[in-house]
Amino acid sequence: MVTSLRNLTPGRKQDLRLAAALAAPAVIIMLVVAAFPIVRSFWISLTTYDLKDASDSHAFVGFANYLTNLSDPGFWHSLRVTALFVVIAVTTEIVLALALALFLDRPFRGQGFMKILVLLPWAIPPVVSGVMWKWILNPSYGAANGLLSQLGIIDSYIIWLGEPMRALFLVAMVDVWKETPFIMLIILAALQSVPKELYEAAKVDGASAWKTLSNVTLPLIRPTLFVVISLRTIWALKSFDLIYTITSGGPSEGTTVLGYYAYLESFVRLRLDRGASVSFIMAAIVMVVVLLYQRALYREVAR
Repeated sequence: MVTSLRNLTPGRKQDLRLAAALAAPAVIIMLVVAAFPIVRSFWISLTTYDLKDASDSHAFVGFANYLTNLSDPGFWHSLRVTALFVVIAVTTEIVLALALALFLDRPFRGQGFMKILVLLPWAIPPVVSGVMWKWILNPSYGAANGLLSQLGIIDSYIIWLGEPMRALFLVAMVDVWKETPFIMLIILAALQSVPKELYEAAKVDGASAWKTLSNVTLPLIRPTLFVVISLRTIWALKSFDLIYTITSGGPSEGTTVLGYYAYLESFVRLRLDRGASVSFIMAAIVMVVVLLYQRALYREVAR
């Protein structure tokens, strides 16, 4: 590389220096904003860093915090809750987004207005969505109980977030309501790139709607499906804002996902060392998921 730089013309060298000078501020900002906090957090995860202990000397303990978390039943409980949340939310989102995209891919009157209406939940900030749904599901004055009571569906108000499994399911459904429009938008863009001649050929061959979907549409948008599935899985694995605003991890830790568990360790129990180690365990899980999705994607594309 050094030899190739020496062979450059003076004008080319000047262009490279100018490009480096222009990129330097952005690189420095990224190092300060992103790289330094990551390195600092990783170092904290390798030390003792308990803010409740005034005598804590922040001694280096290696991977002891990671082993402590891996032996903690609370960590494994939050991991199981996270896995269940991801399966419920991502599966429902993909199926619903695909159905909406197929519906909106066909021209009809009011199609533009319908697209705007479907995208509205995605435009609402997550914290605002969480507070809004917490009010809707309130057992005393929530809109959900009021509407169902007026329709005669329920006789008495329901404590929607009073049971762990029901609370987890409802939080997952709020995530579905919030994130499905984003997936639908990406799938819709992929559907519009499918040549219409293929649909016409399938119709001439007498293929049913299901055959057309399974043999024409899905194979052609499979790479896009893998991308959105991987993105949503990653985002669902690190969910925190909806959990924090709607249930705060309750009831009975029924919605304590890994992200909220890391928050409890760091900012409630003030054990920054264990909280940082949980965060890096989450990062490792996310990287494993990304690699699995990438391998599956390239295997399917190669076929």
